[in-house]
Amino acid sequence: MNDRPDWARRMRDERLARGWSQAHAVQALMARLPYDPDAPSEESMLTQWKRWEAGRKYPEKYARHLAALFGTTTNAFFPPSSRAPRPQLEVAGSLDTVEIVARMRASDVDQATLDALRITVDRLCCEYAHAPTAQLLTEGRAWMGRVVAMLDKRISLAQMRDAYALAGKLALLVGCVEYDSGDPRQAEATRRAALSLGEEAGHLGVIGWGYEMRSWFALTRGDYRGVIQAAADGIERAPHESVAAQLYAQQAKAWARLGDRHQTELALDKGRSVLEALPYPEQIEDHFVVDPGKFDFYRMDCLRKVGEDQMAEQLASEVIRASTDFDGTERAPMRIAEARITLAVAAARGGDLDSALTYGERAIEGARQSLPSLTMVAADLGHALKTHYPKATEALEFRSHLRNLSSVGPDQQQAPAKRTESDEGSTLTPQ
Repeated sequence: MNDRPDWARRMRDERLARGWSQAHAVQALMARLPYDPDAPSEESMLTQWKRWEAGRKYPEKYARHLAALFGTTTNAFFPPSSRAPRPQLEVAGSLDTVEIVARMRASDVDQATLDALRITVDRLCCEYAHAPTAQLLTEGRAWMGRVVAMLDKRISLAQMRDAYALAGKLALLVGCVEYDSGDPRQAEATRRAALSLGEEAGHLGVIGWGYEMRSWFALTRGDYRGVIQAAADGIERAPHESVAAQLYAQQAKAWARLGDRHQTELALDKGRSVLEALPYPEQIEDHFVVDPGKFDFYRMDCLRKVGEDQMAEQLASEVIRASTDFDGTERAPMRIAEARITLAVAAARGGDLDSALTYGERAIEGARQSLPSLTMVAADLGHALKTHYPKATEALEFRSHLRNLSSVGPDQQQAPAKRTESDEGSTLTPQ
């Protein structure tokens, strides 16, 4: 069964995580289908389901309904097998940083310069997930300064709007990295600058992400009502942009932490609907593009918070698989870290302390971290360890390290101690 397509494997995993038999799953699917007098019988649909799970037939007619049944998007459940390369202007490929900067300093700025600059900004935003924090801050701030300085040159109104939008996107990136680094005041100032630049450009995407950052900041502070309001403001401004899906997701996370399961589900479904209506993105690595797979990441967080451990665990495994290349390279290390925390929480609640600590150690040892977000989700692991293993030495040691996460920057963190196999996980030794 190892040669089954990923979507077939996932169908089985999603079903089992809910405790459904195949017959039960078919009944749930048929209840979601639009009325059709010629619809197949339940027995016929069950036969088809078995063929789908075995990977012998692709459920083309039912793909969208199957994705909705399991609370995700079609492109997340059935990702395109091949993606067209992002179109690149020939002139952009021939310009290096020195030449772009020289052109930006000229009295007149041509369209080729703006095109090359746009590709540079996109590259930086694609590097957010894995590039060192200090490098991103340095490059992002430098390019933002260059773009702002270019606004004093002789450029057309359309070019000026493009420049404002590019400066706004760079400000968003810099603000995110500043917040990751534990500098919330500077991050908020940069966020406000990004929002202002987006308003000047009339760029709904930049405006929407400005509100998304406000909701994210509020979420990590524990201001859940603030999250809901900031997200609502952003959705009002950019209801049809992909950022709206992430704004709904932030609302869902807040509602989950407030203990309102119904509102959590409503927000997730609205976000899923936004993504379902959009084409598959050209550049899924861009931090300011909501790729379909990211929606599973949002749901994972919410399910962990409401105590749906089996489904959260299944989604965490899916997030890790989808974020890792065939050679083991982690494309989204921060996303993977939170997925491992989810696996650790599920293990702790399920009575498996050794697995909980192993997953937890791997989650917090990564070099590229979003410290506020990681601290927030790691608190769930700390609570699970305190609840289920209040006196276990290893759990106490690990909880102490989790508390230290919020008091130091990413570059100052000391890795947690690793347990030796010779002592069967009973002793802590320095890593």
